[in-house]
Amino acid sequence: MGDCRFDAQAFSVRVGEAVLGPGHLKGAAASGGHHLSWQLAFDGAQPPLFLLPLGLYNTGFPKAKSLVGLPLARYRGFIAADDRRIEIDDWVGSQNHNWGRRHTDHYAWGQVAGFDTHPESFLEVATARIRIGRVWSPFLTTLVLRHRGEEIRMNSLPRMLRARGSFCYFLWSFRSEDRRHRVEGTISAPREAFVGLNYLNPPGGNKHCLNTKIAACEIRVTDKRGGGTATPDVLFTRNRAAFEILTDERDHGVAIQA
Repeated sequence: MGDCRFDAQAFSVRVGEAVLGPGHLKGAAASGGHHLSWQLAFDGAQPPLFLLPLGLYNTGFPKAKSLVGLPLARYRGFIAADDRRIEIDDWVGSQNHNWGRRHTDHYAWGQVAGFDTHPESFLEVATARIRIGRVWSPFLTTLVLRHRGEEIRMNSLPRMLRARGSFCYFLWSFRSEDRRHRVEGTISAPREAFVGLNYLNPPGGNKHCLNTKIAACEIRVTDKRGGGTATPDVLFTRNRAAFEILTDERDHGVAIQA
């Protein structure tokens, strides 16, 4: 940790020679005879997206927080893995930030930075539960969708409780609605699309993180303001969805790489 710097007042991180800041990131890492390096610039005009209600960001609940600092960011530069160099030219993604005193105990998280059918729409969604002593909370599902110039926020605590979300290896379905909209969808990917990582938990122990950036996602968005007679918008991507599961289980069959 002596060769790291995390600025508490600005978006600035340094780990050894690797740096991350507004609009840029670069660095390198080597292990097990393999080598990675990256040098990227990014920009965009979207305002931040908050998956939780704003009031919760200054409280102790939940212990882990997340936000999307820059949705629909556009990246330029390169990524190199061993002797393969991949040029990045105006790729669409996002800049995200997660922090907290401990990991959420069990969750599925998803993001789509532009659908195949609706490239300007952006989805952030999570289904999660926490352990309180020996008791599990119910699953809560929070969802924010930017679509057709609107931000559809279904992230209040009552809305999270009323929403529906269920996931397994490796399929997730969710549904939430308010007086104006209904959003329902699925995110899925085959087992071989996932990479497994050990996530050390600050209070102790470790969890398995299963992550893919090439999942499929389909959602249906119904505008209820016209009496529910409107034809739902169907948003779809074949392989541009992020899908992550955090679990204590060990029967998922995904090799843990690090």
